[in-house]
Amino acid sequence: MKGLLLRSALAGALTLACGFASSAQEAAKHPITFDDMIKMHRVSAPQISPDGKWVAYTVATPDMESNRNVSNIWMVSTSGGAPTQLTRSGHDSSPVWSPDGNTIAFLSSRSGEAQVYLLGLEGGEAQRLTKLSTGAGLVKWSPNGKTIAFTSSVYPDCKDDDCNKKRDEEKEKNQVKAHVAEHLLYRHWTHWNEGTRSHLFVLPADGSAAPRDLTSGADFDVPPDERGGPGDINFSPDSKEICFTAVTDKMEAISTNGDLFTVPVAGGDIKRITTEQGFDGEPVYSPDGKYIAYHSQLKPEYESDRWRVMLYDRQTEKNENLTEGFDRSADELAWSADSKSIYFTAENETQKLLYEMAARPGAELKKTLADTYNASFSLSGTGKTMAFERTSLTMPGEVFTASGDGSNVRQLTHHNDAMLATLEMNPQETFWFDGAAGTRVQAMLIRPPKFDPAKKYPLLVLLHGGPQTMWSNSWGYRWNEEVFSAPGYVTLMINRRGSTGYGQKFTDEITNDWGGKAYLDVMEGVDYALKKYPFIDGTRMAAAGGSYGGYMADWIATHNGRFKAVISHAGVYDKVAMYATDELWFEEHDMQGTPWSNPESYHKWAPASYAGELGKFKTPTLVICGERDYRVPYTQSLEFFNALQRQDVPSKLVVFPDEGHWILKPQNAQFWYKTFFDWLALYLK
Repeated sequence: MKGLLLRSALAGALTLACGFASSAQEAAKHPITFDDMIKMHRVSAPQISPDGKWVAYTVATPDMESNRNVSNIWMVSTSGGAPTQLTRSGHDSSPVWSPDGNTIAFLSSRSGEAQVYLLGLEGGEAQRLTKLSTGAGLVKWSPNGKTIAFTSSVYPDCKDDDCNKKRDEEKEKNQVKAHVAEHLLYRHWTHWNEGTRSHLFVLPADGSAAPRDLTSGADFDVPPDERGGPGDINFSPDSKEICFTAVTDKMEAISTNGDLFTVPVAGGDIKRITTEQGFDGEPVYSPDGKYIAYHSQLKPEYESDRWRVMLYDRQTEKNENLTEGFDRSADELAWSADSKSIYFTAENETQKLLYEMAARPGAELKKTLADTYNASFSLSGTGKTMAFERTSLTMPGEVFTASGDGSNVRQLTHHNDAMLATLEMNPQETFWFDGAAGTRVQAMLIRPPKFDPAKKYPLLVLLHGGPQTMWSNSWGYRWNEEVFSAPGYVTLMINRRGSTGYGQKFTDEITNDWGGKAYLDVMEGVDYALKKYPFIDGTRMAAAGGSYGGYMADWIATHNGRFKAVISHAGVYDKVAMYATDELWFEEHDMQGTPWSNPESYHKWAPASYAGELGKFKTPTLVICGERDYRVPYTQSLEFFNALQRQDVPSKLVVFPDEGHWILKPQNAQFWYKTFFDWLALYLK
């Protein structure tokens, strides 16, 4: 580690010199702007070393000139000190430690397609491990250190990389670029499914043999394209087996049935080990090898059923539900070193907590990290130390560490401290009110910078998407609440009916009721805020939302004239036309049927059905969308804008041809924020 420590000392001196301004040098604070936010470093994916002494993580920083995020691997000691930048290609992510702690595997697209690279911590350049023409996706390291597992999207009938390469070259040369589909799911988020499947590969960590496809010929994705992630693939403690999640139902677009499968690392038959109709994911072997913990949604064709912690006994092949009595959704599982306890995160009333429980049904839950928003945690080999990402509405994510029991919490990284020291931001205020039918609803409010209680401020009501998500006390970049407040707006976020983090019943109450109780919750929340906070000017209010939040913006525009301006991003306007979405289970569950089996719901809950009920639209409306949005097809926004224009309502349409459901490219985001603020200023200032 000598070379590493020398680099760490040099990097530390530079970081301290550049990153931590003294109070004497600190510039006068100013309200945060988009330009401030876009310069911030995006810290993610902290992974603690097996010995608990180091944390590897990713730092991505938007680059306006190249119009992309520059991403590199960093490392910091759990004992404190300045972090070290390990890679500099700007195309690196997803660090994974070798079991001996001497090497980090990571993904890099520095040579074009993403591939697995290995970086020894004694010094030297990273070495490319995989060379498949189809690239590499998720990466895992076996517990014995001998094997690397990764994913790659290949043609199921191809037996080797030459076949895949030839097929891609033929497709590239072909002047016909038609998309052809014979089954659902044929496109997802921003990409079309062109006949490839994500398969599970393994190869020796020393590169002494070619990769082997453990799911050769499989007509399914590992992990599932529609709902998978890094936690859906894991090795057994003896490194002889891998457990993974896959969706094998023929019609994937209406199925949320994901099952767990195991396959020998040496190759062999794939075995299904769960058979329920809900979605099973994130399999994690106990260190003693006796069990697999995983989380499961028990209700079929519903993506927002709460996740239960489940336990699979490898000897008896029996499954147990450990958290049926816990009315929150479990995520991000890990075992204690002694195989007696299970850790998991769960959303709870704007926060994300870390829990620990004994590995038995009905065991008492302990809040290991409480009253804060914590994510992406990992435990050391002994379980005595953990690393995790912590964030809030006033702090971008940073790496923290704590003892295994949650004590001795310490912040390890400070990538944005220097910039935050120059910014004036107000923390959120939380309050509860009685929503529709007297149900208690929680909301957060942010006062603008340089707040003067004697003044009156316009109100910006933010409407969250999902619809089954929540406004959380966490930093965001696509919709940053502090940036929205900075020009002088009071920002209000209401966790209306359908929000997660408040129990399954609260979440379920938006089913077949999209514009019902959720809408009333929003309006009741606005009225309560106007009474509670005399500095809000009720004559100057705007509403803005994306996805389902865009739907709510459209619904508000068709159901009342209280707002001076509305902003709808990727909003659902015509429910029948929304049946062109990629994940059909979403529409069929929330509307309780198809457009032909339950047309009444599709008509009742479509803003388009009410376009003329107020005589005509009245509220000036900004409509924004991405042309590559396959979740809420951009024609929804075109329909809405056309109706606004035909009724002579002041309105503007912004379509990003190179974006999907979210606006991700830095220059596009800059234009998005400017257009957003210009529209608000036009009608609220």
